[in-house]
Amino acid sequence: MATNTAVSEIANRYATALFELADEQSRLDEVAGDLARLVESIDESQDLQRLVRSPVLNREEQGKAMTAILEAMEVGDLTKNFVGLIAQNRRLFALTDMVKGFLDELARRRGEVTAEVTAARSLSESQIAALQETLQRSLGGKVSIAHAVDPALIGGMVVKVGSRMVDTSLRTQLNKMQIAMKGVS
Repeated sequence: MATNTAVSEIANRYATALFELADEQSRLDEVAGDLARLVESIDESQDLQRLVRSPVLNREEQGKAMTAILEAMEVGDLTKNFVGLIAQNRRLFALTDMVKGFLDELARRRGEVTAEVTAARSLSESQIAALQETLQRSLGGKVSIAHAVDPALIGGMVVKVGSRMVDTSLRTQLNKMQIAMKGVS
């Protein structure tokens, strides 16, 4: 638990510093886009996950690898410099937490809330748009959707907004039925 707190504190400090710098330079949207693409690439690549989490690679190796990746992705200089700095400081293990902190602060500043939507299968663009519209009407503000897929849900979806959660998954309904049936026997 203490380790997660330490990582969270490190991530928040770096995210705040980057946010303030990007805000000063009027590059919040550019940096947010760069960071979102980078985290998406990390999520999709086990090699990248190993790179950012590896205690075996030294700071120079991690820095060179990240520089090459960022140049191939054609991210802005501010993002390249930021990732280079965290590689130099041996903080790549907290990169995804830093990005989350940055994007959360950007959303907070814009009055947006993020709905974490987990579905049994990938939702289409039109389904995401309809869900976003429904949530915006319900919550009375801007809503962005963070979409994930979990086939273990069997069907339906789980929607989390802040501390509120609506679970309409088939898995949960079956679990509830199973518990109810135990009381009948």
